Amino acid sequence: MNIKIDKFVLGIIITIAIAYLFPQWGTEDSIVPIDTISAIGISLIFFFYGLKLNATQLKEGLKNWKLHVLVQSATFLIFPLLVLTIHPFVQNEEQETIWLAFFFLAALPSTVSSSVVMVSMAKGNIPAAIFNASISGIIGIAITPLWMGLFINEAQTDFDFTDIYLKLILQILLPVILGLFLQRFLGGLARKHSSKLTVFDKSIILLIIYKSFAESFESNIFSSVSILDLLLLFVGVILLFVVAFYLTGFLSRKLQFSREDQITAQFCGTKKSLVHGTVFSKILFGNMATIGIVLLPLMLFHAIQILIISVIATKKS
Repeated sequence: MNIKIDKFVLGIIITIAIAYLFPQWGTEDSIVPIDTISAIGISLIFFFYGLKLNATQLKEGLKNWKLHVLVQSATFLIFPLLVLTIHPFVQNEEQETIWLAFFFLAALPSTVSSSVVMVSMAKGNIPAAIFNASISGIIGIAITPLWMGLFINEAQTDFDFTDIYLKLILQILLPVILGLFLQRFLGGLARKHSSKLTVFDKSIILLIIYKSFAESFESNIFSSVSILDLLLLFVGVILLFVVAFYLTGFLSRKLQFSREDQITAQFCGTKKSLVHGTVFSKILFGNMATIGIVLLPLMLFHAIQILIISVIATKKS
């Protein structure tokens, strides 16, 4: 079995290293307008997302409603509830920040591209995977801020639902709608150049990650996190994925899903979107100095989910 190293994961590691060595480019005083570039980039990401959505496949996918309920419940209920069980054990402010980062990860929608690719590799229900991964991102625009609003206020940050949803509508929802509206004219072109658009998406995400970590390094935030907490973070990410994966599999068997639907439920219901996570963190947390820590579990989860799911998908194929 030959498992390739994910180039995007390597890109993230290199980006964090650059942020550590050259944090000055990502500060407010920088001559590089990263905020403006990333804001425009975010809108374009979701505009292209709207262009590439296949309306026919989405309509066809509506029929398998039990599978959809399980996948979306795993994404937006099971994950957050699992992390909530740990909250009573948080003992200090540093652990509260790490727990909030875990909860942010848990509240995020599923990722589209890797979910569909992995389901395809394992011979699962591909139309259902496309439907669930696509609709998850749209549901997340409403659900993720609601979950986070329960605890970001406790962290004493400026959390205004009106402002948050206005940004989400302007930067994400409207571009998606515009993309869907123009799909008949530009949809074929967008799908033809899908690989190039994916490179663009990842470049914007790396830019947001750079700025987030540059601000954290400049403020010396990571010095407040102990090695033990970082170790617990790594172990916690693996445990969260494993528990969610097997719990979703157990529920899909209890619901007597077919083998193809079981694969789709587990693969789509246990993924978390790095694209949405980096975009949402920028909108939900603003310029918080701790935003680098907030993104740490998500980036670890991204790497781990690709590695573990790749192994499982290869065995099932």
